[in-house]
Amino acid sequence: MTATPLDYSHPGPHTRLGAGQPALLTGLPADPAGICAAVTSLVIQPSDAARLGLPEARIAEKDIRPAAGLIAALTALDPAPLHHPRSPERRVVGTCRHFATLACALLRARGVPARARCGFGTYFTEDHGLDHWITEYWHAGEQRWVRVDTEHLGNGHVEHPEDLAPGEFLTGGEAWTRYRAGLIDPGRYGVAGTDHAWGPHEISGNAVRDLAALCKHEMLNWDEWGRMTEAYEGRTGPDYDRRIDSLAATCATDDPAALARLFTDPHFAVPRHLLP
Repeated sequence: MTATPLDYSHPGPHTRLGAGQPALLTGLPADPAGICAAVTSLVIQPSDAARLGLPEARIAEKDIRPAAGLIAALTALDPAPLHHPRSPERRVVGTCRHFATLACALLRARGVPARARCGFGTYFTEDHGLDHWITEYWHAGEQRWVRVDTEHLGNGHVEHPEDLAPGEFLTGGEAWTRYRAGLIDPGRYGVAGTDHAWGPHEISGNAVRDLAALCKHEMLNWDEWGRMTEAYEGRTGPDYDRRIDSLAATCATDDPAALARLFTDPHFAVPRHLLP
């Protein structure tokens, strides 16, 4: 894999480690899947944190975007190196996005090309795609991206979370392409535990977030920019759908130069106020 303007072995705005933090990687496994596995005991979902009775100030950790901020919050609770598992109450609070992005940051810090991907897991509920983020790393020997469900390593949701099979996770763009081809029911794609967050607008929103992640801007699940809010409110039409068609096709090419060009489109570029 040659160096490109989107060289995934180097960090982006949200995956750059802070001063002194690289030392915390000492002791992590050498293999990419092992690094992802270590992250499973560093992050706790907000719902699980609430059940533990953690205070609101801790629940707000889910709004931290940069990996450096997540690690700072984590080591404020427990300064041990990152290969040491934390008990649930001493983990940083975050969503699937935080699991995926933190793993991505650690892999990049080790020089491993890695990406966080936004889309839908198809293995949680039969015939449904649930809003989800995973981590990808480049396997040089096999010349392919390996998809890892960092959050769910070892918990039985899927047979091989360390190497997801095709179709087990669909990026936003992949789901959009299938929807437009009539291959999936968009009403079955959305956010678990909600009544309203289902349908084409949820798919297009994750397609835009996935483009941002491919351009090394791993945003929060609920960040909205461009015309995303209009889409969620049903105020976009065929023209915007065609733009998402183009976005999905570009993401599928995996062409760094084309991705970087598309990310300058004002419909898709992340505004400065959402960056660190």
